[in-house]
Amino acid sequence: MHHLVLAAVVIITIIYVVLPLIFRYSAAFQRQLVFLPYTIGLRWPIKVNYSQPKIHGLQGTRNFYLPTAPKVHVGVWHVLPRDLVDTFSENTETSLANGNPIVLYLHGNSGSRATGHRVELYKLLQFHNYHVIAFDYRGKFTFTCTCYGCIDVSLGFADSSQVLMSENGATIDAIRVYEYIRLFSGKSTVIVWGHSLGSAVAIKMVASLCAVKQSPDRLILESPFNNIRDVFRNHPLTLIYRPLSVVDRFFTERLETNNVAFDSDVHIAGVECPTLILHARDDRIVPIFLTRKLYEAGLKSRPTNAAALQFIEFPPDLHCGHECIYSAPQLPSIIQQLVDLDGF
Repeated sequence: MHHLVLAAVVIITIIYVVLPLIFRYSAAFQRQLVFLPYTIGLRWPIKVNYSQPKIHGLQGTRNFYLPTAPKVHVGVWHVLPRDLVDTFSENTETSLANGNPIVLYLHGNSGSRATGHRVELYKLLQFHNYHVIAFDYRGKFTFTCTCYGCIDVSLGFADSSQVLMSENGATIDAIRVYEYIRLFSGKSTVIVWGHSLGSAVAIKMVASLCAVKQSPDRLILESPFNNIRDVFRNHPLTLIYRPLSVVDRFFTERLETNNVAFDSDVHIAGVECPTLILHARDDRIVPIFLTRKLYEAGLKSRPTNAAALQFIEFPPDLHCGHECIYSAPQLPSIIQQLVDLDGF
């Protein structure tokens, strides 16, 4: 009995004292929990050969590396439209100007550009004759253990540079990939598509581009949120801390200082291009009311001359959840309406 009580005390101490203190005072730990790069080994596929996208069922796909900052590069896939797959070569840049819409996809936290639901979206877009450019952010998770000698484990986002991850770093990576696309896109429509955490990167990126008159043609925000603070306050993992009213003090106070605040409800004021928000009502990771807050912030704060902002909700019977809006049968027509500005 004594051992059970002691074990319970230790567990409670770890959960309610140690973990909150580590999160509050360790900037590295906080960034890692926001980006979750180390979960790449916990999601299918576990081992990925990024140089062979065909292994994942992606035909006509080129893997390459793009420098985004000094000593920083990101791994990129260019998925060709279905009609161009038979003309695939390692020199795919010139095809970006052929008139097919181009989707720059910014994924959410954890996993990589090869994660299952992301690949399914690429396949859908490829079938409907979109180019898809998908990449992995810079990022690094380092664990050092000296208990049994010296053990160092270092993991990042896929095959991109293992350097310090941050909100600004992810945004810079996204802007550089966008600039690469614009070098070759000609008059083709360029759509920035951000999912979950990637939607926050997309909003900050597009606001920055709009400020210098280099806006993309369209913006899609899939399963977005208003800011990371509210995500933590409402995430299932923080449920046990809410009765103690410590979520803000230990989990959200230093997000901005540590460059992971992702204040999308602030940055959306600078987004001027036609914008479409997609969210499933059965999303248990990002509650839909956080997306509604983002939408309302956009309606209130965007300039009066900004292009339309639309919000589409997917009903629970479609079982889209947080990651599977790609499976909604009406999605292709919704995207086409955005491309054509039909109803915007």
